[in-house]
Amino acid sequence: MSDLFEALEPPRVPLAERMRPRTLDEVAGQAHLLGSGKPLRLAFESRRPHSMILWGPPGVGKTTLARLMAHGFDAEFVALSAVFSGVKEIREAIQQAQVAKARGRHTILFVDEVHRFNKAQQDAFLPYVEQGLVTFIGATTENPSFEVNSALLSRAAVYVLESLDAEAMAQLFERAHAIACPGLGFEPDARERLIGFADGDGRRLMNLIEQVQVAAETAKVSPVTAVFVDQALSRNLRRFDKGGEAFYDQISALHKSVRGSDPDASLYWLCRMLDGGADPLYLGRRLIRMAVEDIGLADPRALEIALNACTTYERLGSPEGELALAQATLFMACAAKSNAAYKAYNAARAFVARDGSRPVPLHLRNAPTKLMKALDYGKAYRYAHDEPEAYAAGESYLPEGLAAPGWYQPTPRGMEARIGEKLAHLRALDRAERARSSQQNARPSPTEGSTSRQDPAMKKPPGEESLNAGGDDPS
Repeated sequence: MSDLFEALEPPRVPLAERMRPRTLDEVAGQAHLLGSGKPLRLAFESRRPHSMILWGPPGVGKTTLARLMAHGFDAEFVALSAVFSGVKEIREAIQQAQVAKARGRHTILFVDEVHRFNKAQQDAFLPYVEQGLVTFIGATTENPSFEVNSALLSRAAVYVLESLDAEAMAQLFERAHAIACPGLGFEPDARERLIGFADGDGRRLMNLIEQVQVAAETAKVSPVTAVFVDQALSRNLRRFDKGGEAFYDQISALHKSVRGSDPDASLYWLCRMLDGGADPLYLGRRLIRMAVEDIGLADPRALEIALNACTTYERLGSPEGELALAQATLFMACAAKSNAAYKAYNAARAFVARDGSRPVPLHLRNAPTKLMKALDYGKAYRYAHDEPEAYAAGESYLPEGLAAPGWYQPTPRGMEARIGEKLAHLRALDRAERARSSQQNARPSPTEGSTSRQDPAMKKPPGEESLNAGGDDPS
């Protein structure tokens, strides 16, 4: 009996590999790097390779450029993937470079997903880069500022590759169509739908075309319509890497759109993140932060609405609960903005961190025992509710010697405008009271001192003081 596997056809080379450019002019997009007089074009033309980091999203040509460089510079090409490689593979790659050098050939060492190597593994390349044994080319989808060691980064130029634009993707589609399935027709809407699903990723576009080709041949469909594309392909999430560069770029865009009072942009970025698979409750927590950081007391309802949106999502789940997050986003984008409370809090924290431990003034201290009263705890405290307008004009609640710092400065927007008016009125009462006190102090003092009021909250029921008579509070 013959082996079952002998009857199987050999695996076909993926379309993405068959489509890989063989010359620099075949590379789609990246005109800012490969156009006439641009950095990578000049590097190719100089025929003097240099170490570099290629930073960009998936499917934009990082591996292709590294291979083209090796071909253009007539160099050995040694490729490693940081996903599958370790110290053993790095050592073997260096040995290959040494063998190539003995034969008079230079080596380009390409490391894909270089950000996945740890510090020690990245450091392992340094001596060979410095010796000139290899030209190092790293590819990464993450910001090299955070993911690549500074020592390695200082020895390599960083080139930023961009997602392929609509024109580049259209060119790729026409080339792939001609190579993979020239007899299969595509309606214009189907073509646009495939390009949209690919989301600027050339490799994904190639894979999608192959999937649709197989489905169309099986179903005997031609031409391919947009409806057929939707049926043939599973839902493809847009490029979104939780915890990665795209994630933080998009949450930053959402936060800044809300802060900038642009409801459409705010809703766009919220939907982009939901569409990409972000945790809705994470987005809800960010909305809460925006409410306290960027809206604050200009509209205190924002915090309540953000909290309610999170609670609503927890009750309803997806997709109904996401509407509550959208409503909260729109409300906050349209709300009056103020970071006065945020700035005041940061200023106060910074002051407290560098200042000494100032004692609480005696008149603000609680006095539950006779000893504390004898030490003048709570003496001369003015109970605000017994004062005109429920405000003890001229009173100070800061430690002695600490002038009013004025950390909180209300903005003239939203509810803070009214808060500012009230504070201005109270400050005027303070000034009037201090002026009156100055005039009174200029006259001879009376023989008997004025009695002070004690905070009713500090008073004890009859008979309770006897429990602690002659002693301190046992607690």
